[in-house]
Amino acid sequence: MPWSEALTPVRMRRVAVVVPQAALRDALVRIAEEGCVELDRAEEAAPGAAAVRLQRLRGRGAAAGRQGSSTAVLSPASPDLDLLESRGNLALLAGEAQLEERAQGAVRQGEVAALAGWCPAAEVPRVAGRLAAAGGALLPLPSPRGTDPPTLLRTGRTASFTPLVTTYGTPAYADLDPSWPAGLAYVAMFGIMFGDVGHGALLVLGAVAVRSGWPPRLAPLRRMWPFLAGAGVASMVAGAAYGEFFGPTGLLPVLWLSPLETPARLLVAAVLFGAVVLALAHAAGAVNRVREGGWGAGLYGASGCAGLLFYLGLALAAAGLVLHRPASAVAGATLAVAGLALVAIGLLRTTAGGGAGLAETVVRLFDVVVRTGTNTLSFARLAAFGLTHAALADLVWRGTTGLAGRGAAGVVGAALLFVVGTAVSFALEALVAGVQALRLEFYELFSRLFEREGRPFRPWHVPPAEPADPATKVIPCSPG
Repeated sequence: MPWSEALTPVRMRRVAVVVPQAALRDALVRIAEEGCVELDRAEEAAPGAAAVRLQRLRGRGAAAGRQGSSTAVLSPASPDLDLLESRGNLALLAGEAQLEERAQGAVRQGEVAALAGWCPAAEVPRVAGRLAAAGGALLPLPSPRGTDPPTLLRTGRTASFTPLVTTYGTPAYADLDPSWPAGLAYVAMFGIMFGDVGHGALLVLGAVAVRSGWPPRLAPLRRMWPFLAGAGVASMVAGAAYGEFFGPTGLLPVLWLSPLETPARLLVAAVLFGAVVLALAHAAGAVNRVREGGWGAGLYGASGCAGLLFYLGLALAAAGLVLHRPASAVAGATLAVAGLALVAIGLLRTTAGGGAGLAETVVRLFDVVVRTGTNTLSFARLAAFGLTHAALADLVWRGTTGLAGRGAAGVVGAALLFVVGTAVSFALEALVAGVQALRLEFYELFSRLFEREGRPFRPWHVPPAEPADPATKVIPCSPG
């Protein structure tokens, strides 16, 4: 898959399902089994016969204090609803109720019925082939004006990072899909705060256990194993740079810096890392603003091109001052002023004008400047929590070595202290690093990427019923 596609949601097509009315049920059953078409549903439709029986059966079950399985399934042919109700088959009644609801959204003309919906463009030929076997067709339609397609983020290797994005919100269909860049940024920030080769190796072992399905209670988290493994690898890389292996045990040389000995250097590195990540977030936000509203909206937005120009100008000016390069400082300041002026124009255009509009623009412009500085400095927490992690590991190791020199009882106490102390610091710091990395993702990065939320793609999927189910007695399928 080209990288350009990996950074965008799945391309959707507006489609129409056109079938003879006599084959409508067969077509809907096939669509439900495929599970990749989101059908438009009728607004304020009256409950169908299956829905009424389902509600009645659920009411009786609740009154009796028992409920059967209500996981919806569909039989190929139209079942006897009275028989399903008498046998208490909630699953088939639930499937029939969903089918009735979708069928009510069909437009009928003569002997033909049609439904509209959305389908991933890559799946259109396959679904069309299934419908052709039922005498129907799946026809591509132009997208309605003023309506955005639903958003479906890509699956596959980046799927374990997708919850980072969907927990915050659903990206608009026109926006970039930041799943894998956000995932890489998250594990990198986690590793900086949790830098220890030994602790990172424990995370990798945990990822291996989750992938293998052990313990069984962690089976639902299996698809998250690359996420956990990535965090472990990042922690091991940072730990190797810090020379940390279950603390400052001396088993590894310091390749870059020791957090407790040179905290200022770690602090500067964390802020510089944050500045780079924020610049990339600004660039992605600028692309999103252009894709959402064209160059007019993208040029003047605080999270668009103007905001990107302002931030890059500030970064260049700061670098010029630190490195004693006056020309770079002046050039950066000029770019920053130009970007801030474009932001001011964009903010003023959203007001009613006049003195009140000017005052509102000044206040909001001040907020943009302050947030830019505070968001950058917020990445100093990477160094702060990295120091905390190193300090706790150092405390455990000092206590362990202190007890180990006091005879056999001291050795036992040292081993116990090392195991318990490592477990406590590991659990505490893993939780803190995970939460803080998530906070930086949401407040500093995603706030620049997203200005409006999209609608998630919700395809209709109901699996077929087991042929041997004794409650699937059917009657001939009637038209419609």
